[in-house]
Amino acid sequence: MSILKTVEELEALYGQPGEASLVKELDRLIPEYAVLIEAAPFVALATAGPEGLDCSPRGDVAGFVRIRDDRTLLMPDRRGNNRADSLKNIIRDGRAGLLFLIPGSGTTLRVNGRAEVSIDPDLCASFTMEGKPARSVIVIGIEKVYFQCARAIRRSDLWNPEKHVDEKSLPTPGRILQKTSEARIDGDAYDREWPERARKTMW
Repeated sequence: MSILKTVEELEALYGQPGEASLVKELDRLIPEYAVLIEAAPFVALATAGPEGLDCSPRGDVAGFVRIRDDRTLLMPDRRGNNRADSLKNIIRDGRAGLLFLIPGSGTTLRVNGRAEVSIDPDLCASFTMEGKPARSVIVIGIEKVYFQCARAIRRSDLWNPEKHVDEKSLPTPGRILQKTSEARIDGDAYDREWPERARKTMW
């Protein structure tokens, strides 16, 4: 196996980026980038910490990531499994990357910056859903923001309903947990209880 060892070797293979790949990167939001954020109901949140990297899915109603100003984003943290991997990384490191996805669109938006975790009561209350405030709010200071062209989404045919996988063909959460817990968790019982458990922790 041949492995690249230097950036120079990489650049010799790939060449230099074109002008369009460079001029789209800014250190602040423009109205066009704000529209993409407000239309996105899903974002992948990448963080780094002493134990390594983490990438966490985040979803809510479209526009759930709020724009405070052209250099700051606010993301509510809802009820979940309490692992808090992303939040632990943010507290100890602060570097964060976001990838916004918009159903039906090939264009994605990437944001890199520094994040903090706020538990300000008024701020958390401003993100109340179904009577439940956010448990905390991730405050992201934008350092880089740019759109990603549609090639990857188009290659994957991600939004094509004819290509959607039948969920019944995949292992269920209960089946996976029964395996990873060496049968300490009853997979069938977990799957039966999962819809109600998910509903209770939705917000």
